[in-house]
Amino acid sequence: MTVNEHVVEAWRVVAPPKDNPHGPLPPLLLLMTVVTGLVDAFSYLSLGHVLVANMTGNVVFLGFAVGGAPGFVWWASLLAIGTFLVGAFLGGRLNEVVGHHRGRHLCLSAIVETVLVLLSLVVTVFTDPRSDGVYHGGVLLLLIALLGIALGLQNATARALAVPDLTTTVLTLTITGIAADSHAAGGQSSKLGRRLVPIATMFLGGLVGAALVLHDHRTWVLVIAAGLLALVVLLSQPASRSQAAWTTKK
Repeated sequence: MTVNEHVVEAWRVVAPPKDNPHGPLPPLLLLMTVVTGLVDAFSYLSLGHVLVANMTGNVVFLGFAVGGAPGFVWWASLLAIGTFLVGAFLGGRLNEVVGHHRGRHLCLSAIVETVLVLLSLVVTVFTDPRSDGVYHGGVLLLLIALLGIALGLQNATARALAVPDLTTTVLTLTITGIAADSHAAGGQSSKLGRRLVPIATMFLGGLVGAALVLHDHRTWVLVIAAGLLALVVLLSQPASRSQAAWTTKK
């Protein structure tokens, strides 16, 4: 594919054509991918080396903690994994409640996730971290729990919606596909344009989140994350009422 073709492919993720088989879902999931970058930056830098969206990282961090590496707390990693599972379970139950309507599923999930992030925001407004910038005690427990449930729900929702390369929280297979599916490797297409978009959006979220935390504006990370999720709720309203073919889960 030429550079122009890759650009067109990328743009179709950001602004899908009317005949897109996934309707308006791709750009909405991209907004949630930015949220992942924001919230994981907040959690890693403010919650003691814990990731609330990337469970692969937490499993590795748990190994670090058990092995005695400084800066990692075993129970915090376990709590993040456990609460993420709770969120994923809720996402599975929500899938049963909404049935096969993808737009309704995304809208309801985004509403619940927005509430959870807003609750986390309220906690940070009325509490302060230690001098090292890390929250502690019951506040740490509460923030990990709220954000872990929120991102577990988001991951389960993206999995149910099944838009290719838009899992919103995991990029490993997306990055693998760029190389493994390329013509040079004997594949059909690297889909470079489409796959670079979620990579770039998560990078953007992580960049903005880290910059805000490091400049002691950590509360603003959750303000932006909650705002983006509220935007997803707003923009998904028409999708939740649509009867178009793309709304039906396969």
